[in-house]
Amino acid sequence: MTLRPLLVVSVFAALAASWASPGYTQTNGAAPPTAFAASAADARGIAKDAYLYAYPMLYNYKTLYEQAVDPTANSYVGGFGRFRNYSQPYGPENKDIVTPNNDTPYSWAWLDLRREPWVLTVPAIPDKRYYVFQWIDLFTYNFAYVGSRTTGDGAGHYLFAGPNWHGETPKGIDKVFRSETDFIVTLGRTALLGPADVKNLQAIQKGYKLTPLSAFEHSAPPPPAPKLSFPKWDEAKATSIDFIAYLNFLLQFTQPTQPAEADLMQRFATIGIAPGKPFDASALQPDQRAALEAGVADGKAALANAEKQTTSSFDLFGTRQDLGSNYTTRAVAAAMGIYGNTKEEAVYVGTRLNADRQQLLGSQPYVIHFDKQDLPPAQFFWSMTMYDLPARHLVANPIHRYSIGDRTQGLKYGDDGSLDIYVQHASPGPARESNWLPAPEGAYDVIARIYGPQASVFNGNWTFPVPRKQ
Repeated sequence: MTLRPLLVVSVFAALAASWASPGYTQTNGAAPPTAFAASAADARGIAKDAYLYAYPMLYNYKTLYEQAVDPTANSYVGGFGRFRNYSQPYGPENKDIVTPNNDTPYSWAWLDLRREPWVLTVPAIPDKRYYVFQWIDLFTYNFAYVGSRTTGDGAGHYLFAGPNWHGETPKGIDKVFRSETDFIVTLGRTALLGPADVKNLQAIQKGYKLTPLSAFEHSAPPPPAPKLSFPKWDEAKATSIDFIAYLNFLLQFTQPTQPAEADLMQRFATIGIAPGKPFDASALQPDQRAALEAGVADGKAALANAEKQTTSSFDLFGTRQDLGSNYTTRAVAAAMGIYGNTKEEAVYVGTRLNADRQQLLGSQPYVIHFDKQDLPPAQFFWSMTMYDLPARHLVANPIHRYSIGDRTQGLKYGDDGSLDIYVQHASPGPARESNWLPAPEGAYDVIARIYGPQASVFNGNWTFPVPRKQ
């Protein structure tokens, strides 16, 4: 599943009147707006950099608001501290999302760590079934992983703590993960072996639990965290100069400024950016407003240009240490596939072009050939999924097959261990139908997902084979 039309896989008038109220921040009483100290000449460049810095946080907040705050949203998970599990495979009739993933249905949850840490409990996972919980902070850094690759398939209890918790590892906790931010999201994935496996998947998902630390320890909980008034998500406002209001709201839930960002935050402060401070766009001078608007436009243009130059998702996602101070890369990741996995966990590769650099069409039969030594190098498993273009939905077909991979029952390999996948609209015939990935009559895209990829996948030693005409 993706949240927007993406590279691989794939979510912003002034706000001052509503956000200058005391309920806007956690502080007592209404704070005055931050001063605008930059010259108009400097403000444009600062606004551009600040917009790129904020962009992934903005779309992360969009998901937070819709999943954890707004009960009228289709994606609402029930609030903070609750799992919403998905278990039914997607089919061509599902049009709500693009490039849906039937390999590993999702388990979504958001945590509010301001009051106390929370504990993730996972059961023992049987039959070497792949699963993973990817944990993402407000900045969109992948700061923690629990699952087959990192912690194994045994039962466990894992504690997630915010920036203001400084306790020792409690008894019964297998590992502590510390977040830079008070709000975090997990995107869990559990392997599904086909429609007949749904009940087995659901039984495993029922074993995923989230518990406040005090309840886990059977002790008295700490005092409640201050009640928040979450600003309503408005994409038009969040992608205007009022992105500053959203950013200021989010920054109050982050740990004190990273030393490497001290100068950056001082620079941002000159255009009104500071944790928890209201932003009053109506108070700006005309030249100040024009400078901010130009800076936002520059930021959007820089992001669009960076997207055009990005040909691989391999280095878009990771920890703060992985991404460093390249905030444009962090923004590109959010724009092209927010919540993508760190490359060591899973990668997504594929093509919509043939050997002649022409668009693949279902009316033309193709074969995707793997020599034995060139099969997708996956620690866990791999699959290829068919999507029509431009909609990027699953493709209806007479055998109800929407993806194919090393778990596909009846898949036939050559005597030498090689593998041919037949990609076309019409059946390739009874002898080849076991290896048939049905395509629409028109244009399509094939995306391969490799779970637990070997280093050869992202260092260039292994590449996805080019579909060749039959």
